[in-house]
Amino acid sequence: MSSTKRVVRFDFWLDPAFDRIVSAAPGIALRTCRREGADDQAWDALASAQVLQTTAAKDELPRHWFVGEPLLARCPQLLAVSTSGSGYDTVDVAACTRAGVLVLNQAGGNADSVAEMALGLMLAVLRRIPASDRLLHGTARGFSREDLMGHELRGRTLGVVGVGEAGRRVAALGRAFGMQVLGVDPALDATQMAARGAEAVALDELLRRADIVSLHCPRDASTLGLMDVEAFAAMRPGSIFVSTARGGIHDEAALHAALASGHLGGAGLDVWDQEPPPAEHPLLQLPNVVATFHTAGVTHEARRNNATLAATQIVQLLADGQLPARLVNPEVWPQASARIAAALGH
Repeated sequence: MSSTKRVVRFDFWLDPAFDRIVSAAPGIALRTCRREGADDQAWDALASAQVLQTTAAKDELPRHWFVGEPLLARCPQLLAVSTSGSGYDTVDVAACTRAGVLVLNQAGGNADSVAEMALGLMLAVLRRIPASDRLLHGTARGFSREDLMGHELRGRTLGVVGVGEAGRRVAALGRAFGMQVLGVDPALDATQMAARGAEAVALDELLRRADIVSLHCPRDASTLGLMDVEAFAAMRPGSIFVSTARGGIHDEAALHAALASGHLGGAGLDVWDQEPPPAEHPLLQLPNVVATFHTAGVTHEARRNNATLAATQIVQLLADGQLPARLVNPEVWPQASARIAAALGH
């Protein structure tokens, strides 16, 4: 068996820090494969790969490159799959766990960027910034400043659903704006939640009390469809919904109905079922929806940080079998560490 350790990634955009760090590590060979048009070469590379670096964004990758049982069956030497961000929509974690394959993410690497975007969306909706921008860029005149009157964040109640790395930063920013912050997260007790700057409540209470509901939870079986018809109906009349989490956690048709009826006052949406959403998407036809293209975590700083985290985790894993700091499926570690030791001689 060759002593060279093999890392494969697809040709989606990555900050150059990733290639630089991995390529500089002794005994590691990095190969970049095309996502489309060269499947034979990609399968050849994957068949002997020990680590696959993939994108976390489901609409950036052809489905046959999603990491599930079919791909794992053709990649018997694979020890770990690493995603480019905190999400792992392109990875079947349960299938990886059954195969003894580690799933690594970069949780927290873009948390500051996501939190800033969430607050930006809140401000954009409440202060009607896009509406003012569109009017001033147009030719029509005769409107008054009062026609564009909005609302302040100060004094409002912010409900944060998912108080992890990004959610805790949103809570801190909300408090800095003079907001009361509520939080719901099944992984945190009341004391832990308070340490993250939020009052722990149940989801139904958060929906009932919050003027703004901001999603920061992962997309998984427990959160898909979390914000449905009943959840939006439970929100306060005139309240605002914001999501920088993942498409599918909120029901887009249900949100449209809640906005079109006037029950909700507006929405700031960075994530969609299909990304980018089609131009004729009903939510894009509503004037009180501020829409962005899953760019909350896409800043130069965040992308560089995530690339550095990913490359460092991979190099440390292959160098000495070190337990990764950002392991999505920790229950697989005993099995995976034995596979790593056998494959790499640790």
